[in-house]
Amino acid sequence: MLSRRSILGLSGSLMAGVMLRPVLAAAPSPKAPEFSLFTKHLVGLPYDQLAETVAALGFKGVEAPVRKGGHVEPARVEEDLPKLVEAFQKCGVKITLMTTDINAVNADDRTEKVLRTAGALGIPSYRMKWYGYVAGKSHWDQLDAIKPQLRDLVALSREVRVLPGYQNHSGAKYVGAGIWDMAMLMKDYRADELSWNFDFFHATVEGGLSWPNELALARDHISMVYFKNFNWQGRLAEGCPLAEGRVGKDSVVQLRKTGYTGPVCLHVEYLKGKVTDQGGLKAAMEATRKDFATLKEWWA
Repeated sequence: MLSRRSILGLSGSLMAGVMLRPVLAAAPSPKAPEFSLFTKHLVGLPYDQLAETVAALGFKGVEAPVRKGGHVEPARVEEDLPKLVEAFQKCGVKITLMTTDINAVNADDRTEKVLRTAGALGIPSYRMKWYGYVAGKSHWDQLDAIKPQLRDLVALSREVRVLPGYQNHSGAKYVGAGIWDMAMLMKDYRADELSWNFDFFHATVEGGLSWPNELALARDHISMVYFKNFNWQGRLAEGCPLAEGRVGKDSVVQLRKTGYTGPVCLHVEYLKGKVTDQGGLKAAMEATRKDFATLKEWWA
């Protein structure tokens, strides 16, 4: 028979175990990803003001348009891209991805100059321009024609150590809208040679209820995930604030289930007018703050 002292000691141990059990069983909070901002809606601001604005919004990284009409024109990439990188660095912001007009190695797009300059500056990746289908021609033949372009582009990108990424767009003219076609081409490469910039807006437009299948097809090659939102206006998908559209928190839940822990980029593309218009910067900052708060809430 246990003594009174033993019974009291055992009771205390059991009680301590009951108190500790919830703490021991609790799963650690999911780590927030590295959030970046696509700065398309801020094109037109001087570099210093652009960098200060991004930092004030709470971002440590950006996807910066380095293309015609972007922050940096390809014709001036050697002169202006270093200045853009320096302006961001002063504010503790890095370019995590640059948006380009590049989907092949050619002189017109200054492919080598743009990629070599980016590589020398330590920019890790770039978004490719989409490939388009031409009506009236065999889709299979057109996909075969893309293969040598990809081969040469991947080879150059590997040499300069800048990772190419392909964004899925919605619409019949886009290769990769349904994911499967571009995914077939990507099977020839490792994820560190050619990747997806997976866009939940366009995947939801194209996939409807089946967008988790599109995510599954792309998953092994995803290097960046895009979040923005839309509502249907008739048969058109019209952009809207992140909290108000068809893309929802379930996209984050499904993404987490795949084990994805990479970077995430917020796109704010529904604003009217330019950031340089009167009141344009204030409106852009307010919209970005609201969307960023929504995105962080989905992740919390």
